[in-house]
Amino acid sequence: MLNSAWRRIVLKVGSALISPDAKGCSTRYLLAIARFISECRQQGTEVVLVSSGSVAAGRSAIAFAHQPLPINIKQAMAAVGQTQMMAIWSHLFDFRCAQILLTHDDLADRRRYLNIDNTLRTLLANKVLPIVNENDSVATAELKVGDNDNLAAMVAILVDADALIICSDIDGLYTANPRTTPDARFIARVDRIDATIYAMAGGSHHSIGTGGMLTKIQAAEKATRLGVDTLIINGQNAAGFDALLRGEQAGTLFVRQQDRLSAKKHWLLNSLKSQGSITLDSGAVQALLHKGASLLAKGITAVSGQFDKGDAIWLCDQSGTQLAKGICQYSATELLLIKGLHSTQIALTLGFCPSEEVVHRDDIALTS
Repeated sequence: MLNSAWRRIVLKVGSALISPDAKGCSTRYLLAIARFISECRQQGTEVVLVSSGSVAAGRSAIAFAHQPLPINIKQAMAAVGQTQMMAIWSHLFDFRCAQILLTHDDLADRRRYLNIDNTLRTLLANKVLPIVNENDSVATAELKVGDNDNLAAMVAILVDADALIICSDIDGLYTANPRTTPDARFIARVDRIDATIYAMAGGSHHSIGTGGMLTKIQAAEKATRLGVDTLIINGQNAAGFDALLRGEQAGTLFVRQQDRLSAKKHWLLNSLKSQGSITLDSGAVQALLHKGASLLAKGITAVSGQFDKGDAIWLCDQSGTQLAKGICQYSATELLLIKGLHSTQIALTLGFCPSEEVVHRDDIALTS
């Protein structure tokens, strides 16, 4: 079966696989990819799909012959192609799909980042396949992530994925471009990304794509640095997906540099400055320390400091000992109103309930 350590993966599919001829969407390569996603889910592995292709899929609907494409033309093509792309993915699955469109601002803003995280978690918990793409129909140059390889890495980090799988049109990383260098050697494993690895990358040879091996290595560096195994495979080769499902290697594996959980714990404890604290009752302390549970409003007895939704806060016991640091789903003002209440009472008190958890277990790092 698929690597047993991979309980959640992000799979990135590029424009050249969605629309090989830039004349609308095609199932030429997507059938095998869809089967791989379905098999992963049947094996108990959650999948988030990052799919390019909206501009390529909509290109035939907007008449424009010159290159490069102006931003307004790309936006119009994306607006047409996005519906086509979602329609073909939905047609390939017998389960529900959901569309998530992002810009760089969405990922940079802590409120929106947290809302995206909550949405993706809820979709996965309800067995819905999230399909993420850059919001090309509205994003301008300064708002764009730039390419979906790097967007996929950001999503993998956001959702605490165990692995990022990036589909390419070649088998993985080579010492040189195999199309122009016949003696280029295939590299099956990369333990550390350095200047030597970057020197092997070239640009995209596809007129319909925005990335190439360079952006895939950039994405791999982002992901592996924060504990996510990254794989570059040939998305045109169904045998590679079959090999992965059998637990065999396909493509080039970029090995994560540290354990995923310790990476996030390190980030929470050392990179985020605490903006306040909350005090927990004995039951919440036991659930936090020994059950790995999320923190609910019912277990909070006191709130200290001025913090907002998305800020880091200390979780303390009755004596004031700092037990953990976490990312809070509510502001201090809101917590003062709902502390001690059951989750079902939050909406009645605040008029809304963005999350039943005050701090989700995935966003908690114990101090010891």
